[in-house]
Amino acid sequence: MKVRGSVRPPGDKSISHRALMLAALAGGGGGGGTSELEGLLTGADVKSTARVLRQLGAEISSIRDAKVVVHASRISHPASRLHCGNSGTTARLMLGILAGQKFAATLTGDASLRRRPMRRVTEPLRAMGAEITEGRGDALPLTIRGGRLRALTYTTPVASAQIKSALLLAGLTGGVAVTIREPYRSRDHTERLLAHLGLGLHERDGAIVYEPAPEARSLVPAFPLAVPGDASSAAFLVGAAALAEGGELVIENVGVNPTRTGFLVVLARMGAHVDRVNLRDAGGEPVADLVARPGGGALRGTEVSAAEVPTLVDEVPMLAVLASRAEGETVFREVGELRVKESNRLELIAANLRVLGVEAEARGNDLHVCGTTRPPRGRVDTARDHRLAMAFAVLGTLPGADVRLSEKGSVAISYPRFFRDLKAIGVG
Repeated sequence: MKVRGSVRPPGDKSISHRALMLAALAGGGGGGGTSELEGLLTGADVKSTARVLRQLGAEISSIRDAKVVVHASRISHPASRLHCGNSGTTARLMLGILAGQKFAATLTGDASLRRRPMRRVTEPLRAMGAEITEGRGDALPLTIRGGRLRALTYTTPVASAQIKSALLLAGLTGGVAVTIREPYRSRDHTERLLAHLGLGLHERDGAIVYEPAPEARSLVPAFPLAVPGDASSAAFLVGAAALAEGGELVIENVGVNPTRTGFLVVLARMGAHVDRVNLRDAGGEPVADLVARPGGGALRGTEVSAAEVPTLVDEVPMLAVLASRAEGETVFREVGELRVKESNRLELIAANLRVLGVEAEARGNDLHVCGTTRPPRGRVDTARDHRLAMAFAVLGTLPGADVRLSEKGSVAISYPRFFRDLKAIGVG
């Protein structure tokens, strides 16, 4: 099979969430701003964020590809529970926004989200002065009552953009300073967008520092934004090209923020060829077109270090299926965070690869994958995890493969057109 043509991945999921939230806060949460957002992801998770913001008073037009208009209004007490669907980003970042509000709100989600840990965010928010009541321990549903917050200096136990963003948003809505240190640098879309909007965000001695303006509340200006294509979605297209027998694929308008493109560094070590062309800037984010070509030979196994993982954590499923076709062993160090994603990704990656005839094992927090030339054949349990479904679908494009997915509907969370695009580039 040869790859061909060009394709444009959907809007970046992380940026889409943050753009909607900040647009809803225009005027400092007191209303008075209209923002226009182009290229937002139309997936289920972003729609969950829009739904929650509407419950809090924002007017948001239908989430669609062309343009989304957000009319900010004063953040107000919701009439019912805020249902975050399957979106951990929605839940954790909204906790930060709600920490600065003088009313109580209850957040919940679907069965998968209600199993995911929240204390990593609620503990530092409590230290800032938010009152949080848990119903089921370290999980949703929970009730948060915000109000007068205190400044915070905090070192995150793990490199997590969601923790960091929740605390920055609490500082923004609460009008207090926040200083955050991480063990490794996680994705920095929140910092870039705050800086782009002139909202007192800078670095000091390796820490992320938010300092509000002298007035009681820092005002978020209304803004236009064109959201770049999602690097994590583009990774599946790059992976398909790496497994192809020939051709060339152009993936247009991809965000190439260095905190998101660790997978390209690893792919280069493995022998894949991906060039970045037409580099430009959009809303404080670097953007490029990616030109992906098959390597012309077998991929090589590699070791992914713990320091690299925050820059490619969502791409581990894709990299793991490519590792299953590489010469030798590939080891992913300290990827225990994958246990608390939409599924237990760490165990499911290994278990599904074994079902397909690949030697793979999770040893503690490390993932080991040994390459093979045998065609992958078997039934994959996606656990309704979009990234597992897409990664194993790409593996199923190999000649002689027979990879059967337990479901395909989960891809709507981040890449609704995925299977159509995979077919369009010649491998689906």
